[in-house]
Amino acid sequence: MPERPKITKELTIGELSERSGVSASALRFYERQGLIHSRRTTGNQRRYHRTTLRRVAFIRAAQSVGMPLECVGYVLGMLPPDAELTREFWVGVSEYWKQEVNSRITKMERMRDRFTECIGCGCLSFEQCTLVNPDDMLGAQGPGPRRLLAP
Repeated sequence: MPERPKITKELTIGELSERSGVSASALRFYERQGLIHSRRTTGNQRRYHRTTLRRVAFIRAAQSVGMPLECVGYVLGMLPPDAELTREFWVGVSEYWKQEVNSRITKMERMRDRFTECIGCGCLSFEQCTLVNPDDMLGAQGPGPRRLLAP
């Protein structure tokens, strides 16, 4: 019977990169952002707990559907650093993200519906500006596309 490979509790950055399909530079970036963490050996080398594999997969999946890393960090912050991602965690995340996704949908619909008219400060349509935003009144509300950012 073939011998099974030994499963270690910790991975080097190279092993984590190979197993996750994420470059070492991206892993270091995730670590700087507080999304994953490592411990340092006496030689100052990073060692990642095995649970980091699932965290990296979670981060990549979230990014693939357009979730900002800030949102990913928020939900990962609900867990202790080496905790496994459980069903209860996923239920909590889905509830939080449902609100985030609905907010994004609302913003995208507003952009779709108002894209061709003046969007306030930084206007895209100078011809309509005097009709929709006379004397740049929206500029007094602050910088950026006021009509698109409005709730």
